[in-house]
Amino acid sequence: MADDQPPPASSPTPGLDRVARALSGARHVCVLTGAGISAESGIPTFRDALTGLWENFRPEELASPEAFEQDPAFVWKWYEWRRELVRRAEPNPGHHALAELARRVPRLTLVTQNVDGLHQRAGSTGVIEYHGNILRDRCVVEQVVADRSRDVGGELPRCASCGGLLRPDVVWFGEAIPRDALLRADAGAADCDVFLSIGTSSLVYPAAGLADEARRRGAFVAEINKDATDLSSRVHAVVRGPSGELLPELLRRLGP
Repeated sequence: MADDQPPPASSPTPGLDRVARALSGARHVCVLTGAGISAESGIPTFRDALTGLWENFRPEELASPEAFEQDPAFVWKWYEWRRELVRRAEPNPGHHALAELARRVPRLTLVTQNVDGLHQRAGSTGVIEYHGNILRDRCVVEQVVADRSRDVGGELPRCASCGGLLRPDVVWFGEAIPRDALLRADAGAADCDVFLSIGTSSLVYPAAGLADEARRRGAFVAEINKDATDLSSRVHAVVRGPSGELLPELLRRLGP
């Protein structure tokens, strides 16, 4: 249980005021965002996307190295469908507010579990993409982000450099978080004095452990989420509601 009891879920105002006060004196802010902030841009969460043509499949049948090895064309069909959803989406006010927050505090580390690139499109820089980016391709031979060969036609995408098969540059079930992203996120959580958990279920580790690490190091930890999570009882402030509404309001309370 946090030292200070979270405010009632029906009243976001006290929580926002406390977060604004913490931010006003912050040296380093670390933010973790999850599927909730992208859902407000119309991008379904991973499991919510298992509808229609995909409702009879388990996630491991669509997003694992084993599935790709067995039927890369089938996996690519799933990812091309999801890519089109991402391309049509636009950053929402929550994304834009975080980009603005980075200009109002001395230092901000932004870690996202989302793979849609909406933070960057909203103007955020230095984003730590914990689970990769669905719009990038990675060569399975060279294990680097790669361009597509233009000579393949309608076949599976191939690497322009070596001709190897390409895959989406995302973290699949059973795969490790990229080392650079892992180290940078851990360093941000350990060093910050304010940590914001926004739109994440706080269930998927190791990302879910970042807030606890920040709290152990003495940071003020706040959760901004429409729903209660396992983290809710361990933070200093809880603010219930959509981040697209709450984050712009937080900026107004923070001031220039």
